[in-house]
Amino acid sequence: MKYVIGVDLGTSAVKILLMNQYGEVCHEVSKSYPLIQEKSGYSEQDPEQWVEKTIVGLKKMVDQFKGSIQDIDGISFSGQMHGLVLLDSNHNVLRNAILWNDTRTTEQCRKIEEIVGVERLLAVTKNPALEGFTLPKILWVKEHESTIFEKATVFLLPKDYLRYRLTGLIHSEFSDAAGTLLLDVGEKKWSEEICELLGIDISLCPPLVSSHEQTGTITSEVAEKTGLSPDVKVFAGGADNACGAIGSGILSDGKTLCSIGTSGVVLSYEQRNDLDFGGKVHYFNHGEENAYYTMGVTLAAGYSLSWFKDVFAKDIDFEELLDGIDEVPIGANGLLFTPYIAGERTPHADSVIRGSFIGMDASHERRDFVRAVLEGITFSLNESIEIFRENGKMIETVISIGGGAKNNAWLQMQADIFNVNIMKLVSEQGPGMGAAMLAAYGCGWFSTLKECSDKFVQVNETFTPNEENVASYKKLFNLYKNVYSSTKALNEGLQEFRK
Repeated sequence: MKYVIGVDLGTSAVKILLMNQYGEVCHEVSKSYPLIQEKSGYSEQDPEQWVEKTIVGLKKMVDQFKGSIQDIDGISFSGQMHGLVLLDSNHNVLRNAILWNDTRTTEQCRKIEEIVGVERLLAVTKNPALEGFTLPKILWVKEHESTIFEKATVFLLPKDYLRYRLTGLIHSEFSDAAGTLLLDVGEKKWSEEICELLGIDISLCPPLVSSHEQTGTITSEVAEKTGLSPDVKVFAGGADNACGAIGSGILSDGKTLCSIGTSGVVLSYEQRNDLDFGGKVHYFNHGEENAYYTMGVTLAAGYSLSWFKDVFAKDIDFEELLDGIDEVPIGANGLLFTPYIAGERTPHADSVIRGSFIGMDASHERRDFVRAVLEGITFSLNESIEIFRENGKMIETVISIGGGAKNNAWLQMQADIFNVNIMKLVSEQGPGMGAAMLAAYGCGWFSTLKECSDKFVQVNETFTPNEENVASYKKLFNLYKNVYSSTKALNEGLQEFRK
């Protein structure tokens, strides 16, 4: 029996999966590490923590493994996108990594728009200038920490730095590079034009490979620390969302992923590199070769439900909180919620907008509010699906993963609001599974990623739309879409009172 390891480098923890040739998870290890938040809007991490925790996690996994170490064939990676790691000429880290959820770079985003031009930026990178992306972070360091920037010889994304520390070789790959604003997404190469316009030496950008390509083997030092064989093959891996798509079988036209975690993502497979969504949704290279995906983001999806529970129902668990929501009628007895409690990304890139409960009266009970929260989250995700459909995409099936797949009433709600069949998976491992599948494919276990997916990804249950519910939700969705424009000025006025 052969095995592969998928390493998912998340924002709060590294999750390591050991999977066999049948797609079964044999062992799972998770090791957490802290955020560093020195100021409001700052979000950083020490890259050394990623390396230390991953090595500890790999050693624990090897210690639990009962087979021959030689049977562990390969390792690949998934990782948090957009984070900036700067290395000097000796490939030492120059400063803490600036993460995807750091918002200090608004001024640099406006500078990119001014110098490159909004339309030209979209034409090359397929994405607008947003604070989360890597390029604004590079410009911030260049402007505010010039001494550090002058020493920088290469930048890496988080999982690419981790892989470098395990192999001694520097690479990036297309799915993660697509989230930097420096990649020509259609041409799959670093953009000399954007680098030149913004005064960045293109040599700062690492060599690019495909997600399934081998990028060396682990070093003898890492082999000694973990107990792994020094012959284990290491593969490039992919961005967390690309790996989440692979791990959920989103590998053909018409397939879409709905992932509800702290944030929410609607991700749809694309074969073409020339579609124009006007920057309303993200457009990235897939972890599958010569493929792409479009993606809409709800910043506070599952977070909205967690916030509600923490504030109004702290002493009960989520199962009890959601109990009975299927008995509440569509529209939560006239109550509407918008999940803008941390601003919004798609379709409104707005850091000032805030959430609303609209239609409250004295008859409403807690379960009405819970139903309204779930409907509001799902309406926000449906705005991304609406953008896809308005641009001619066929959405035939949606695979639902994360917190939104743990409650059948919510799954049926998704089917009715999206007006599409919703599929729930037998085993849901997300990005870590996608990373393991890239290793399995890279090791030659399968001739295509699709063949690997057919073996590893199995559907457990399908939820089909109820036509009567679909009609009701269409009316409610139109009301929901009016809330943003109706409350925008109010939230801007309230901003000075926020402490």
